Amino acid sequence: MGPGRVQKREFEYVRHGTLCLIANLEIWCGWVIAPSIGPTRTEEDFKAHVEQTVATDPLAGWVFIVDNLNTHQSEALVLYVAQACGIEEDLGHKQKHGVLKSQASRAAFLSDPSHRVRFVYTPKHSSWLNQIEIWFSVLVRKLLKRSSFSSLEDLKQRILRFIDYFNRTMAKPIDWLYSPRPLHEAASTG
Repeated sequence: MGPGRVQKREFEYVRHGTLCLIANLEIWCGWVIAPSIGPTRTEEDFKAHVEQTVATDPLAGWVFIVDNLNTHQSEALVLYVAQACGIEEDLGHKQKHGVLKSQASRAAFLSDPSHRVRFVYTPKHSSWLNQIEIWFSVLVRKLLKRSSFSSLEDLKQRILRFIDYFNRTMAKPIDWLYSPRPLHEAASTG
């Protein structure tokens, strides 16, 4: 590598596979909490992640800000939230009737403000509103970009060590800046 040169990869590069990281950002302090790292991101994986997160403070109220991925509006998640919130009503059957009927009806149930565990969905094409996405870009820049890992276990351990390091030394609330100036003014002065 050098200035003005294209980055090259060794011809002996070996791809060991991929892992899926599901993480939460505590917005008041900037900590990453209860990360889940595994080979898949199924609805069961996400439900288990939410369950693991809630278990860190089982009596607290929880608000998860998520995008509109189907696993964030799954049958398994509805059943877990109902159980966690002590809701005993009939939830219906998937694709037939009740809360479980459709993705929209499940999302409405999961975002109910009266639930102790609830979800807020970002508008489509607005993932930048979810602050964990900002943290994921930090992870890529500080750890993953141009790194080499000897195995999936090595990758997992280095991600967990980075999260620990980040929480101890770098974590802080994200300070979103907004200028009320119209875009054409900001572009001409910036």
